[in-house]
Amino acid sequence: MNKATPTEIVKKLNKEINAALADPNMKKRLTDLGAAVFAGSPADFEKFIADEIEKWAKVVKFSDAKPD
Repeated sequence: MNKATPTEIVKKLNKEINAALADPNMKKRLTDLGAAVFAGSPADFEKFIADEIEKWAKVVKFSDAKPD
């Protein structure tokens, strides 16, 4: 989310997205498409993204990968 997004909008989206992810049919469809499905708070998502950036930054550094 953009940090300028109003808190109430973030809360509403989080509530509705978590409700959708609780639906077994939705969860199965997303899993079938290869998505990792987990519900949580905006803070949970922010931590997940920070952890992923840290993890993949190490991989890129170790591999010495360069952009084409």
